[in-house]
Amino acid sequence: MTTRRLRTLGTLGLAGVTGLVLAGCGAAPDNAGDSSAQASDFKGCIVSDDGGFRDRSFNQSSYEGLKAAEEHKGIQISQAESQSETEFEPNLTSMAQQGCNLTVSVGFLLADTTKKVAAANPDKHFAIVDDNSIKADNVKPIVYNTAQAAFLAGYLAAGTSETGKVATYGGMDIPTVTVFMDGFADGVKYYNEKNKADVQVLGWNKDSQNGTFLSSFQDSSKAKTVTQNLIGEGADVVLPVAGQAAQGTVDAVTEANRSGKDVRLIWPDTDGYETLDAGKEFLLTSVLKEMSTSVEDVVTQAADGNFDNTQYVGTLENGGVGLAPYHDQQDEVSEDLDKQVQQLKQDIIDGKVTVQSKNAPTA
Repeated sequence: MTTRRLRTLGTLGLAGVTGLVLAGCGAAPDNAGDSSAQASDFKGCIVSDDGGFRDRSFNQSSYEGLKAAEEHKGIQISQAESQSETEFEPNLTSMAQQGCNLTVSVGFLLADTTKKVAAANPDKHFAIVDDNSIKADNVKPIVYNTAQAAFLAGYLAAGTSETGKVATYGGMDIPTVTVFMDGFADGVKYYNEKNKADVQVLGWNKDSQNGTFLSSFQDSSKAKTVTQNLIGEGADVVLPVAGQAAQGTVDAVTEANRSGKDVRLIWPDTDGYETLDAGKEFLLTSVLKEMSTSVEDVVTQAADGNFDNTQYVGTLENGGVGLAPYHDQQDEVSEDLDKQVQQLKQDIIDGKVTVQSKNAPTA
């Protein structure tokens, strides 16, 4: 890969900010970050999907948000880590029986169970991350328009590709996965239009909504094989939207670089540079969902007696989604390309560029 001259980046202005404002709910309470807050009788709880709280992705980040509320607000907490879908209902029911005032269920896969348990416990409050299908007075959806941030990632990937091929694949064919893939594909398309290029996207066709999926968020072995195949077809930037299974992509990208290829990775949900144990030097950027901040804010507001069922949607404008810094890959991003990406972010915020995905939530 040709190394390009670049100004040294500090923290990329595209990354999600920590001072998140909840859309439709007003600003976060002033004492949300006050470590001296008095201990509370409020109990906040959380149930993972089958990826568990150490998935280096959305389960882990959501759990960190609850832990932050415990530290800053002095609330009591409890958690249940699901090992399979059969544990969703027992875990959520257990939280209600333990007297949890607010239980956060993490992920689209828990939607049906959350709806059922919430209906059986109308005096308890629930929030669900990555789903907005439940219409109930005691359930608050926390969702993210990740298509916007993935659009930036697609543009960046196309601008840094040397082979003219980039790729994405999903863990499961569900809206919270394909919304990433839609945005990524459209970002590449937009780069091609603006720069008269012809970068191809492997692994996903937005028009037909067909692509490559693992049917799992845990099968890292299959993820590695899928990634190796995509690299074999010429992809030199890969975005896995596969939760814990994406570790297989890290392994495949690491091995490809050791064999002399120049391949980079884009991580989903969290800043992979901060969460990955190995392979982070090949990380171009991460598509961020600021789940820890939004979960902390929702729990804190509920602890203050301000729970409501208004949907929260994370966007580029409110800092709920964004791009992470380039970290070790900053020298591979030209100054001009970086400026284009930053301007593109502002154009999306200003409504000059519209990112469309049927899988994206609306405020």
